[in-house]
Formats: sequence, C-alpha cells, structure tokens
Amino acid sequence: MITYLIIGITAVVSFLAFQNVLLMEKLQFNAAQVVHRKQYYRLISHAFVHVSWTHLIVNMLVLYFFGRNVESYFGYFFGNKSDVYFILLYLGGMLASNVWSLIKHQNDYYYNAVGASGAVSAVLFTFIFLDPWEMLYLFAIIPIPGIVFGVGYLIYSYQMGKRKSDNVAHDAHFLGAVFGFIFPIILRPSLFSRFIELLPNF
Repeated sequence: MITYLIIGITAVVSFLAFQNVLLMEKLQFNAAQVVHRKQYYRLISHAFVHVSWTHLIVNMLVLYFFGRNVESYFGYFFGNKSDVYFILLYLGGMLASNVWSLIKHQNDYYYNAVGASGAVSAVLFTFIFLDPWEMLYLFAIIPIPGIVFGVGYLIYSYQMGKRKSDNVAHDAHFLGAVFGFIFPIILRPSLFSRFIELLPNF
C-alpha cells in the first residue's frame, strides 16, 4: 500500500507543479538554496515533482512494478517493520542520490533538479538484490536477468555521468541504485550471504 500512496502523492504534486511554475521552483532541488538558505526540505520535495508527464509516468511505472514486490519481500523479512523500512528506503534513496550534487553545486544557484529517479532506482536495486535472477524487460521488450541489468545500469550511469552530455542526473541514478543495494544489508547483514548463495542459481 505504501507504493500506491507514494505514487498518488507524487502524481498529485507533480500535476500541481505542472500548472504552477512558482510551486515547481519552490520544491525543486537546488543545492545552493539547501546549503546557504537552509531549505533542507528540498532534499525530499524534489522527488515529488517532475519536468513532464513522460518523466512522471516512467518513474511511477517503475515504482509500481518493483515497489509492490519489495514491499512483499520486506513483509517476509521484516514483519511489522516492513512499512517503516520501505519508507526509509525511499527517503534514503532521495537523500543519497543528491549527495554528490549537493557538494558539487552548493554555490550554483542556477543548478536545479527534479524527479523521483534516485528514490526509484533505490527501490529497483533493492529488488535486484533480493531477487537477482528475476527477468527485467529492457525497453519493456528485451528480457534480461536483474543482476545483469543492474551491472549494466551502473556502468552506463557512471559513464554518462562523466560525459555530462545530456540533462539527466546520471550520478543521482547511480547513487540511488547503490543505496538501494546496500540498504537491506544494513537492515539485516545476513541477507548478503543469501544474495551470494543465489548468484550461482541461474
């Protein structure tokens, strides 16, 4: 249910921001505003607004397909703490994904970023960690094992982040994904042994 709640809130806030430029500017991530004007809420609020319907729909579809599964896994492994842990995963993905941008752009008032991609990447990589051989569908067509997709995703995000050839925050995707992979280990270190045991089982 947490997944549906996040999707609902994000859709509503994004829609309102589409209609209101001032609201968009108020909620977007801006490292200089965070550091120098103490607007810490931007570290979270940016994930609830998007630049376009396509941006919103893609992020929410990924969250829809994988968030529900991660909630189920968390329910199995963590019982009545699962909802809290899932929220911490999502919020942690938001925060972790912007660590580098916060440092790099702390004096740049013109750098802005929006979108839930970092948080969604965290959820996706928690799913990959918990079920590494489950097939994911690249471009919704090409089946590829989750662990293979994950490695390729990290390499791609790292390389594209170095090139800076587009307006996509690839470093946020990378950091959110890494956080999503290690978060279950922080909660229960024995899950890493489980992950290692699953790797030869393809």
